Amino acid sequence: MVVGVGPVRRRLAQVALLAGVLTGCSGAAEGDAGTSSSASASADAASTSASDTAVKSGGTIGAAGSACPLPVTFDIAEDWKAKAIDADTDDGGDGSADPDNELAQEIVDALLHQGPVTAACEVDAKPAGNIGFLRVWTGKPGDEDARAVLEAFVAAENGVSKAKYSAFEAGGVSGAEVKYLVTSKLLEETKEESALAVTTKRGPVVIHLGGMDTDEHREMLPAYELAKRTLRTG
Repeated sequence: MVVGVGPVRRRLAQVALLAGVLTGCSGAAEGDAGTSSSASASADAASTSASDTAVKSGGTIGAAGSACPLPVTFDIAEDWKAKAIDADTDDGGDGSADPDNELAQEIVDALLHQGPVTAACEVDAKPAGNIGFLRVWTGKPGDEDARAVLEAFVAAENGVSKAKYSAFEAGGVSGAEVKYLVTSKLLEETKEESALAVTTKRGPVVIHLGGMDTDEHREMLPAYELAKRTLRTG
């Protein structure tokens, strides 16, 4: 059977677009940055060395009608740009059993899902002068607490080490937080990352901060702290 190239090209183009949305410079630029001079430090060093200077709010997202409707609301840093992620990867319902389409679907699914949660929103730091994203992941309602959700999220990421978990409270909201290192064997690069999780009636929410490298991550931590400090559940 000869596989039509049109649908395949369209699907691969969609995959490339979704990969760009989910990874942006965090895939290409983050990967090409080289090893950060401080990347071998322990994961909890991020919170120790991060600036305590509060960033200005650029508005609140999460409510209906905002850039990203979510089970929670929080403030994003000034000049950061939020964009909802459409997790519906349906190819149009043509019923195609094209193996290339199936492969593309697997790639898309890998980008959109991590552990028990699915990508729902990303907040781009590039307009504010940094390379990285604050990403929001949501899941279905269940019995797992925030710590369990966060542990499953981290376990689904390759190359994780030195994860340090803690509890947090902000504005009546309580949840779990983690600081950890991620090492890419392919790129021979290690960098710091941070994430937090809360549970809501509409399901769990994970907010994750990556970055091009450890230095970029630390520069963006005030925006992450702003999100945590202003986090509210419905």
